[in-house]
Amino acid sequence: MASHLVQGREVTLPVKVADATACAAIYTVRADAARAVLAYSPDLDVTEALPGKALCVLGFIRYDDGDLGAYNEFGVGFMVRPADAQRTSAARNALYGMRELRRQGTGAFVHWLPVDQRFTMEAGRSIWGFPKELAEIDLRMSSPYKRCILRKDGRLILDLLIRPGMPVPPGSARLDAYTHLDGTTRRIRWTTRPQSVRTRPGGALIRLGNHPIAKELSELGLPKHAILTTTITHTAMTFAEPDVLPRS
Repeated sequence: MASHLVQGREVTLPVKVADATACAAIYTVRADAARAVLAYSPDLDVTEALPGKALCVLGFIRYDDGDLGAYNEFGVGFMVRPADAQRTSAARNALYGMRELRRQGTGAFVHWLPVDQRFTMEAGRSIWGFPKELAEIDLRMSSPYKRCILRKDGRLILDLLIRPGMPVPPGSARLDAYTHLDGTTRRIRWTTRPQSVRTRPGGALIRLGNHPIAKELSELGLPKHAILTTTITHTAMTFAEPDVLPRS
């Protein structure tokens, strides 16, 4: 069992989260624009859900009970695959579904991951290479509409509102999360066990601010209609020891 020392405190892996609340909105964006954003990670390439279209995920999470403490988090991610994986058409992906995508090594690349607590920032960066940095994250989870207001250095990045949809059966899921920090690409096995899930087409309203990150999102084509939104009232998670990918 691996362990890491963070700020004088031992963190044992896998890291477990007993309870968290999560919301996410999925958007289609221009694949060429997404590739330009991820140019710093040459080992990975965006997965095209449709010809010329990549998937961008915006999500926010309130961690209530976990090994890294309680904190708020916002994430910008893209669905990706290893750059040397064989490209397949959107039609074939639709035909074979998630099994085909998993065979290709498809996972979620974590491009930016602001948090509001220093301990989880340092742990995330040093253990998994997560691109965590401090920001002001105002999460409003108690109302029917879930809202995240994200600021950094006093400047608004975005204001994201998500409307819950219809309940769907819960079930555990395993996802490969990829990171690239300080020239190293890592793959993290990430398992979720949600208890209460709602999803719907659309359901998101986003307003961008004047921060450089907001400009980057705008250049991807946001704001626009989300293709899918998901809210999870209670979920447990597990983050495994990362695998370092060999440099291409």
